Amino acid sequence: MSETVTELQRTLSPVLRPVSWLYGGIMRIRAGLYRRGLLRRWEAPALTVSVGNIGWGGSGKTPVADWLLGWAESRSIPVVLLTRGYRAKPKNLPYEVKPGALAEEAGDEPLMLARAHEKALILVDPNRTRAGRLAVSRTRPELVILDDGFQHMAVERHVNLVLLRPDDLGEGWNRVIPAGSWREPEAALERADAFMIKTDAAGFEALRPSIDERLARFGKPVFSFRLSPSGVRRVVGGDSARDFDGAPYLLATGVGDPAQVRATAETYLGYAPVRHRVFRDHYDYSKRDALALAEEAARLGCAAILCTPKDAVKLGPMCTDKFWQFDLSLEFGPSTLGPDAPFSSWWDRRYESFCLRRADRAEHEADYRMRRGAER
Repeated sequence: MSETVTELQRTLSPVLRPVSWLYGGIMRIRAGLYRRGLLRRWEAPALTVSVGNIGWGGSGKTPVADWLLGWAESRSIPVVLLTRGYRAKPKNLPYEVKPGALAEEAGDEPLMLARAHEKALILVDPNRTRAGRLAVSRTRPELVILDDGFQHMAVERHVNLVLLRPDDLGEGWNRVIPAGSWREPEAALERADAFMIKTDAAGFEALRPSIDERLARFGKPVFSFRLSPSGVRRVVGGDSARDFDGAPYLLATGVGDPAQVRATAETYLGYAPVRHRVFRDHYDYSKRDALALAEEAARLGCAAILCTPKDAVKLGPMCTDKFWQFDLSLEFGPSTLGPDAPFSSWWDRRYESFCLRRADRAEHEADYRMRRGAER
C-alpha cells in the first residue's frame, strides 16, 4: 500500500472506522457460514495448503508458493497451484499457464511460477473450485497450493499459512478496509496454522515483543523468511553476473513493497541506485515504458536497469541488454519454535503427518468394506 493511501487513511480515520467495523462484521458472518457448513466447500483428495495473508500487498506470498512448488518438485510430488491470477485476462477458464504464455493472459506472478516450475500444473481461475476439480481429474495431485487463499474459503484447506508484514504487528494491526489494509478483523487469525513474516534474523528479534503481544495467544508457530539475491541476470539472453562491478544503475519496480526491493538492492550491491522508478503493483509495462527507462538510464549514465523477476516477466522481449533482474532465493530464518527450527522442518513434519493420516484412513476404509462384504 502506498504512503499516500496510508496517510489518507490516517487523516480520514474517524470517518473510515465505522465503515471498517461494518465490513469486518460482514466478513465475520461470512466466515461463520462456511464454518457451520451453510456455505458449500470443495475438498481436494490431496493435502491443500493456503498461502495467504490478512491484508494486501508485499507480504511474500509468491516466493513462499515458489518454494513449495520447488519442494514438491525435488520430491517428485505431483503438485497443482490454483490462483485467481490478479489482473490476468485469459481467453478461457480455467486457464493453464504454460512457460510461453503471454503475461497479460496469465498474469505476471503465475507466469513467473510456470517458467520456474515447468512440471507443475498452474491454473488461473477466480473460481478455484472449478479449477481444482479440473486439476484433480487431469493429474491426481498429491499437493494443492491455494495462492492468496486465506479468504477464499470455498476450497477446504488442511494447512493455512498466513503471511504478515512487520507493519501488521505495529500500526497496521487490526486496521480493516477501508481504514487500513486488513481484509478481516484479528479474530480471523484463529484459522491460521502458522504465521510467516518476511524479515531477516535481526528484524525478527526486533519484532519479538510484538509477536508475544499480538500472536502468542493464537498458539501457532511464527516463522521468518527473507529473499536473498545470489546475483543478477540479463532479462533477455539470461547472461548472469555477480554484480555490476560498482557501475551506476537505475532501479525499476512494479511491486507491492518497492522500499523493500530498494533496501535489498542497496544491501546486496553495496550502493544506492542513481534513481528509483516506482510503478504500481502488477503494472502493465508498455514498449513506451521500456524505451523511456532505457533513455533515462542513458541520460543518467547508468550501465544497467535493475528490476525484480516479477517486473522482468512483464517487460520481457521489450528489454534491451541493459535490463537486468535479481536472481533471488528464499531463506528461512529463526522462529518462535527456536533458532534451529525453520519453516522447512515444520513443513516436512506436517506433510508426513498428513500422508500417514491419509494412509491410515484408507486402511480403515478398506477394512470396513471387507468386513461389510463378509457379512453379506
